[in-house]
Amino acid sequence: MTETPAEAPRTPQPVMGMYDAPMWQSIRDGALKLQHCASCDTVLYPPGPVCPHCLSSELEWRGVSGRGTVLSWVVFHKTYLDAYPAPYNVIAVRLEEGAVLVSNLEAPLPEGSWIGKQVRMIFKPMPDGFVLPKFVLDTDGTRS
Repeated sequence: MTETPAEAPRTPQPVMGMYDAPMWQSIRDGALKLQHCASCDTVLYPPGPVCPHCLSSELEWRGVSGRGTVLSWVVFHKTYLDAYPAPYNVIAVRLEEGAVLVSNLEAPLPEGSWIGKQVRMIFKPMPDGFVLPKFVLDTDGTRS
């Protein structure tokens, strides 16, 4: 009798509405685009129908740098979803453009803290083919 290899757990899929579908398409394409207000240049995340700053509906999708600073982080030691076996980390990153994203950092646990560390976004294909935005430590020393 031969054993059948276990199927990789499916990545939980985001609920894609009309406002965030363009963002997820850009991630699948290997870039990150976020909504920008054409009136006041505010970066919107999460995306929506109007700018929360000036209430303009003149919004456009623009690429962002994918670089930012870790604001907060936590390590979960319990598995809640099969696609994310414990331990795994969750970080909050303020992008250079101002938006705050929540994701994972592809790095070993630090001896101290990740808060204040510079990171850059990568696009990681999961075993089921879904692409997730994740972060790595930005060690090349370049900052704009």
